[in-house]
Amino acid sequence: MQNSFSSSYKEAGVDVTAGYRAVELMKSHVQRTMTAGALDTIGGFGGMFQLDLTGIPHPVLVSGTDGVGTKLRLAFLSGRHDTVGIDCVAMCVNDIICCGAKPLIFLDYLAMGKNVPERVAETVKGVADGCVQAGCALVGGETAEMPGFYPEDEYDLAGFSVGVVDREKVLDRSAVRPGDALIGIASSGVHSNGFSLVRKVFQLEKGGDRYCAELGGTLLETLLTPTKIYVKPMLSLFEKLTVKSVSHITGGGFYENIPRSLPEGCMALIRKGSFPAPPIFSLLQQEGNIPERDMYNTFNMGIGMTFTVSPEDADEAVRILNETGESACIVGEIIAGEQGVRIE
Repeated sequence: MQNSFSSSYKEAGVDVTAGYRAVELMKSHVQRTMTAGALDTIGGFGGMFQLDLTGIPHPVLVSGTDGVGTKLRLAFLSGRHDTVGIDCVAMCVNDIICCGAKPLIFLDYLAMGKNVPERVAETVKGVADGCVQAGCALVGGETAEMPGFYPEDEYDLAGFSVGVVDREKVLDRSAVRPGDALIGIASSGVHSNGFSLVRKVFQLEKGGDRYCAELGGTLLETLLTPTKIYVKPMLSLFEKLTVKSVSHITGGGFYENIPRSLPEGCMALIRKGSFPAPPIFSLLQQEGNIPERDMYNTFNMGIGMTFTVSPEDADEAVRILNETGESACIVGEIIAGEQGVRIE
């Protein structure tokens, strides 16, 4: 690497030495994510992972990919880049867990107008933090310096994850029946969805940031709270009782995501008073004059993940999750009806 330098490329806006510096700075963060199957291949052409299929006679690979979205603009405004990587990981691994799979590996893609090694390392630190929370290894990634395509002080961040589950343990929504209980697990806030509307309401890029007593901090601080990662508590729950289906409440809110975990002939009845909504949501609704249905069709409203269990398992499921430090409660039930959601 020491002999790799192009003055012509640097004059065009790409400094390859900055890329090498960024890799060196991020190595310690990547190392924290190494799990038993991860092979140390950072700097190579591919990330490698040795599968241990003990107890998984019929392995099924489950993959997920996503980005952070326009929440990144809040990182640009605040100058804080160590949390959006957690959002990136969460958007992928929380989807994988909905199939019953354990995430194994993660790769990230970071594209920017100018490679600032310290900023890259700070961003990757967040990715590594998310991988540690999810119990998966950061086995590789890509940083791309793209002058003229992105402004110098901006970047985009996306990721990809692969997990594994035994075929017999893949969650099957066809098992859901009317009468089943719907359990919700609290979110950490807005997570990483609906930020085009959030930004429109609060006008943060036009100086709209402010301290809010009801939030206990500023708007930027509150909105940058990273997405909660539900992998470990859900894997623990899967070992103790039968979970029929799981929904990750992301873009599209309740109305779009919960039906994805329901069979035909089943409707989710959500009771609004069964769970507390963080104050950021009432502030959004009030200041944006947003209809209630749009709120539930855009945001998680305080519930980041839902799942269905037989009614006799509902209290036990809540107890198990609360003992892991999560905040879970029964938020509704499954009723006969058109596949969809009713909130009352």
